[in-house]
Amino acid sequence: MPAKIVRLAVVDPDLCVGCMSCMFACARRFPEAGLGKAAIHVRSVGGVERGFTVIVCRACPDPPCAKVCPTDALIPRKGGGVILNPSKCIGCRLCQEACPFGAVMWDYDENKPMICVHCGICVDYCPYGVLKLEEVKGEA
Repeated sequence: MPAKIVRLAVVDPDLCVGCMSCMFACARRFPEAGLGKAAIHVRSVGGVERGFTVIVCRACPDPPCAKVCPTDALIPRKGGGVILNPSKCIGCRLCQEACPFGAVMWDYDENKPMICVHCGICVDYCPYGVLKLEEVKGEA
């Protein structure tokens, strides 16, 4: 039986209270404290009255970030989105500019992009059900 292909989805951004638990969970994949390695971002859209928005890779089926990469360091992923091959990346930031959602975060220590790999760790730590992993239908 083939492995299930999943992608991260923002279920209801209106439920987000800006706690940043998803960001901390994502960043903790690396042995560092803080939010500098998070591939998901929560930002205010105008304070508590207006709420927050979650910025994360939307798993484009034909990712513009991969199209502009001059070294083919971003490999299209089954189910949408990309996987980074860091050894090929030259840090040109064209992928960051090409993302229509602003979902290519930047690792300033490594001078490389950080893009969600749809692992779902952030889903487990979101106390408000803003995020979920959903199965991609019709992909194998």
